[in-house]
Amino acid sequence: MSMLKGLSFFGLCLAFVVIALGAWTRLVDAGLGCPDWPGCYGFVVFPTSEVDVLLAEQRYPQFPYEINKAIPEVVHRYVAAFLGLIAILLVVSAFKYKLPLRLKKLTSFLLFFICCQGFFGYLTVSLKLLPLIVTGHLFGGFITLSLFFYLYLSSTKKIISYQIGHLKLLAAIALIALIVQIFLGVWTSTNYASLACLDFPTCHGSFLPEMDFSNGFNLFQEVGPNYLFGLLDNEARVAIHYSHRVSALLVSCIFAVLITRLWFSNAAPLASTLGVVLVTQISLGIMNVVYVLPLYIAIAHNLVAAALLLTTLMVNFIVWKK
Repeated sequence: MSMLKGLSFFGLCLAFVVIALGAWTRLVDAGLGCPDWPGCYGFVVFPTSEVDVLLAEQRYPQFPYEINKAIPEVVHRYVAAFLGLIAILLVVSAFKYKLPLRLKKLTSFLLFFICCQGFFGYLTVSLKLLPLIVTGHLFGGFITLSLFFYLYLSSTKKIISYQIGHLKLLAAIALIALIVQIFLGVWTSTNYASLACLDFPTCHGSFLPEMDFSNGFNLFQEVGPNYLFGLLDNEARVAIHYSHRVSALLVSCIFAVLITRLWFSNAAPLASTLGVVLVTQISLGIMNVVYVLPLYIAIAHNLVAAALLLTTLMVNFIVWKK
């Protein structure tokens, strides 16, 4: 069990790194930094010499080679692939040490899901950043992180227990609301709508700006030659961005109730942790708008979203644990 705990914790930490690298790749518009998969312009890693660069551009003349975009894409791919190796080791450990059936199933599902993530990575490139595929791939990163975390919790013998079983429904609602909010955040990034509103708390000087929800939330829109920088008009992007904002407000209200109930249920450490992570996430979201999406703040926004998800999962794990 200790081997499983150690591997799952390492995988959890690496999954955070993969999410950060995925955000970095997305934010520097390097999603097509390598137009092929799993290689990069036909190379195992990105080309560096003049001869290799010339060969790369001959192979893909429609995608001029930019090393500053190839690097994030290649690094993201290989670090993500290492997660698959950890998942294999987890499966081997679960069966070798004859762990409970539920852990064998969990480790096997984790490996299967990471393989699916690799396939979605291939589709992301081959389908030229199709929004639905990119959203699934990015959202899948959060699911992978959650699976590693759940496996870590399941392999930990001693978990601090609180008498908060009466908060099951509220904790579940908070988790569902957060999942929806993360999806909206991913959809915002996928459709390049993060800067659709450049003022706060209003959007284009209004609390009810012109919005096109039918196109903004069309899951099957055309991608043209590729979807780099997006194809939606401004009103559709505003609809996505503003939905993410409104949803954040609703999620904050739900979490405020949960935090208050946890505090008065003698679970102050959980309440405090949840509150600090929530406030940090809200602050980063506002800073993204005010300071026009600085790279490191935007990456931090992704990572703190992941931390908020794990904290909420921890609350649910304790609440629902028999």
